[in-house]
Amino acid sequence: MPPTLILVRHAQAEHNSTKNYLLHDPSITELGREQCAELRTVLMEDPLVQQAELIITSPMRRTIQTALATVDWLVDKGVKIQADALWQENTAKPCDVGTAVSKVADEFPNIDYSTVDPVWPDKTSQAAGAYHYTRAAIVARGQAALQQLYERPEKVIVVVSHSGFLRAGVTGCWFFNADYRVFDFAPMRGPGSPYRLEQHASTKEKGGGLGHSSTVQVQLGQGLPEELPDTE
Repeated sequence: MPPTLILVRHAQAEHNSTKNYLLHDPSITELGREQCAELRTVLMEDPLVQQAELIITSPMRRTIQTALATVDWLVDKGVKIQADALWQENTAKPCDVGTAVSKVADEFPNIDYSTVDPVWPDKTSQAAGAYHYTRAAIVARGQAALQQLYERPEKVIVVVSHSGFLRAGVTGCWFFNADYRVFDFAPMRGPGSPYRLEQHASTKEKGGGLGHSSTVQVQLGQGLPEELPDTE
């Protein structure tokens, strides 16, 4: 039986507060740390989260910082925390481009980086086609990320990712900073059919586990470019 997923958006980061999207791989802000404290309290009291057997995080600073500030108590219990490039944000703006594993591992040594795609943090070359900022690439990346989780043995998995990818590539849902939603995999419709998620009523009806997120639903891929933006 595939796992239940607890999908978390990172806390407020510097580019969220300043609207300066030229900041490279920004850290969370002081407000972001306060948001993490609120989220941590809620997650610690959730019986489902207490059953989590794996934590996956985007390898970007803001997601790693959010994970370490909100589910550190799971790590203390021996739950593995693993970085996965599939869960990074969509665009190739500096704020959405990560830092080399060799450097970020020095900052956050308790993360398992062993399975991070070797092309990380490249998002624009031909070799990094899976991470291109196009509708087809992002929807396909969402399917690849879900397939990996569908096939895992754990019963409950926490994933810390980004609003754009979670919305346009995975769920069709909006996520406010440091809010979360709970999903199960929908039954497969047949061989080769896409992976689909069904949200728990507990987070769907009130707009996230903390109630901070919009309840509006969008189509996967909505608003994404069909082709790579012209860089000339």
